[in-house]
Amino acid sequence: MTIWILAVLGLYFCQIYLSAALYLPAEGLLRHAGGRDVLPEKGRLAARSDKALVNMKENLPFFLVPAVLAFLQPEADMELAVAGAKVFFFGRLVYVPAYLSGIPGPRSIAYGVALFGALLMTWALFAPA
Repeated sequence: MTIWILAVLGLYFCQIYLSAALYLPAEGLLRHAGGRDVLPEKGRLAARSDKALVNMKENLPFFLVPAVLAFLQPEADMELAVAGAKVFFFGRLVYVPAYLSGIPGPRSIAYGVALFGALLMTWALFAPA
């Protein structure tokens, strides 16, 4: 389970810097390194990346809480929890490029897959091992 928690947190970390990297062309390197009191308008990809990052922040607790509780509950079905963590990670991994593409169908499907993974992890807390 630890590897999947770290993988999801790594994906979150990458999303933070993806948003910044996509914003860099709009403001330039020197301005990006400065105080940035007044920001230029974001491009389409940078704005989508920011929205995907906000969505990840909103959904991260639905992953982390069952993941940590699975460690703390010896009666939790760890195999089911790990399977749910894998599903969550790969759903979120597909979600980012799907959101950046602007095509709503794949983005919604990827979100649903990740949500299903979080639900599997939650179910593992109550299912007999």
